[in-house]
Amino acid sequence: MPELLAAGLILLIMFVIGFIGLRSRIPDVILFIIVGIAVGGLLADSEILHFTGEIGIVLLFFMLGMEFPIKQLGSIAKKVTPAGLLDLSLNFLLSALLCLMFGLDVLTAFVIGGILYATSSSITMKMMENTKRTANPESEFLLGVLIFEDLAAPIMVAILVGLNAGEGFSSGDFLWLLAKVIFLIIVAIWLGRYVFAKAAKFIDRNAGSDIFHLLIIGIAFTYSGVAIYLELSEVLGAFLAGIMLAEAKKSETIEPLVLPVRELTLPLFFLWFGTQIELDSGVSAPILLAVLVIWSVAGKMLVGMIGGRMYGLSGRVSFRAGLSFTQRGEFSIIIASVATAEVMAFGSVYILLSASLGILLFLMAPAITTKLYGKKKKVDKVKVPGS
Repeated sequence: MPELLAAGLILLIMFVIGFIGLRSRIPDVILFIIVGIAVGGLLADSEILHFTGEIGIVLLFFMLGMEFPIKQLGSIAKKVTPAGLLDLSLNFLLSALLCLMFGLDVLTAFVIGGILYATSSSITMKMMENTKRTANPESEFLLGVLIFEDLAAPIMVAILVGLNAGEGFSSGDFLWLLAKVIFLIIVAIWLGRYVFAKAAKFIDRNAGSDIFHLLIIGIAFTYSGVAIYLELSEVLGAFLAGIMLAEAKKSETIEPLVLPVRELTLPLFFLWFGTQIELDSGVSAPILLAVLVIWSVAGKMLVGMIGGRMYGLSGRVSFRAGLSFTQRGEFSIIIASVATAEVMAFGSVYILLSASLGILLFLMAPAITTKLYGKKKKVDKVKVPGS
């Protein structure tokens, strides 16, 4: 089939799926993932689909970064570190320990711990946008934890790949990886403060031209590509690129130029995501799988409830946050891909269950929170004479 014909058919099918989701109120994200699983045999190795979907993810986090100037992000980083370390301890280390208790070897236990660790940034942010919860008080906390995970992710992947290959991972390798992360962040901060902070007038003069979107999207792709070149996460690079442009204080001008491209490509990422989930081999340890699914929900809820309070959120908001980021996704797939075929099949089933359950809990989080804590009392404003 000609590639152009295949691309057209995929987009038409995606529209039908999205339309069904809109009418049935089923999140289109989970429908796209399910269809990806169904057609995985045809599209699993499609480089074009993968690359196009990757563009959508890059632009999602690029636009997200534009909402957070450097000064604001610095204050978030200080506040979220305790919660990030708690997340790493509960959802990676304790998950691996749980696997060891079931008799798995150390390497397999740590691989499965890695699969259980990181929340799906793409699903979480897409669901926040779809449900219009980006302005909620917990959104900043959730974003901070996601960025912490994206900083920890490349280090974890490098260690597990080295161990799986039998090469080991020295302290020098760890320090070199950490140095690359710090370098990428420092360069982004410097460019933001000393280059893009002075670009407001340039943006105002040229934003209406037919070619200006090439500059903006080119910046997002370039810095994401630099991150990949340094063997780091493209999501981290995209987010930092958005932070750089946020210093120009022109996000409301830039976002409409990027949004159409993002909305065209992002659904294709979730379709590709589904093609990477392999269910053919079945599940080798159903009891362990059930225990891990239950624990992974509990672990993220504890991060939300305890970490949210550390961050300064109320008990109500912390509980809602804990229900809102239980889904695993793209990072878990990367970890699973370095494992044996049996562990990869096990991880694929877990990822599907976690993504589906996580989306359901995200949608139900406000209602469950209200049920547990009651309706939030409205404070009547007292009118002061003369005001």
